Amino acid sequence: MRPRLVVFALIAVVAVAAAACGSPGESSTNAGGGSRTIDIDMRDTAFSPKHITVPAGQEVRLVFHNRGKVAHDAFVGDEQAQMDHERAMSSSSSSMGDMHHGDSDALTVQPGDSGMLTHTFRAGDEVLIGCHQPGHYASGMKVTVKAG
Repeated sequence: MRPRLVVFALIAVVAVAAAACGSPGESSTNAGGGSRTIDIDMRDTAFSPKHITVPAGQEVRLVFHNRGKVAHDAFVGDEQAQMDHERAMSSSSSSMGDMHHGDSDALTVQPGDSGMLTHTFRAGDEVLIGCHQPGHYASGMKVTVKAG
């Protein structure tokens, strides 16, 4: 009888912990409406999660964790901005290190490292986060962000 009680207690603890965590990749750092942090993994030619919803008008910290074996970018912008950035990155003759040079909506994360961008999304914004290393964006390495 006692082993069943232990199993039940363990299941209850896991359920409470899961409920406290919220959506995958998302954690609130200030319950009073301050900023929110969303973790995003970078692997091969994919981000995880692929879709996020953020509160309109609230600063969001996007923390990117490169779990892959090559450098990855994160660039925040609408579809036109993504296409413009893709053209600029592919025509650049610089090394593929960090080619964003102070762009506050872009960063490059080396394998095993993490990086952070902050952004405040407006109501109704439907923005993308794209990786513009060669071939990555064309392979679908993007996150759809919806501000609600």
